[in-house]
Amino acid sequence: MVLKDRFETLCLNFSENKILVEKFWTEIENNYSTKSRYYHNLPHLENMFEEIDAVRDQIEKFENISFSIFYHDMIYDASSKLNEEKSADVAKERLESLGVNNDKIQNIYEQILATRSHKRSENEDTNFLLDADLSILGKSDEAYLEYTKQIRKEYSIYPDLLYKPGRKKVLKHFLELENIFKTEYFRGKYEIQARENIKSELKNL
Repeated sequence: MVLKDRFETLCLNFSENKILVEKFWTEIENNYSTKSRYYHNLPHLENMFEEIDAVRDQIEKFENISFSIFYHDMIYDASSKLNEEKSADVAKERLESLGVNNDKIQNIYEQILATRSHKRSENEDTNFLLDADLSILGKSDEAYLEYTKQIRKEYSIYPDLLYKPGRKKVLKHFLELENIFKTEYFRGKYEIQARENIKSELKNL
């Protein structure tokens, strides 16, 4: 299902205001399509949904995780440390307008915030979200290499002198984790390849 159809179908479960839903979709499309986004863009959302669809039967609250995917990188500025908080705030505001109940909104808000630290959650749906977000780490050599180039472009405001140490720190953090992926499904699918990809990138930094 294309992203727009998916979003509209999701929203119409809560609101019959098609004009408002269209407005919110246009906002998502515009935000994820800005020129500075080389990786955190609409194809990233498409990939996450592809990954999540494959484990739909294991996800308790599919509507919630779907909203979390749409909004988790709504605000993305490579020089900011508040992207997740700002994205969660936008999600809360929009979902309130759609009449989504407070419990669902709180769950979605917390899921979006969880994408900041990527720590294991007591909520298994959140773990699936985090694993889908990181699934690129375990893709083929070619896909991973392309991802590293896209990330570098997003951080082009920083010279190598600043970018490389920061990137190394992030990659070493992943390798130090007992498991990069929190769920059994994603561990089995991507853990080994992800570690190989990360080690390979570290050698070349």
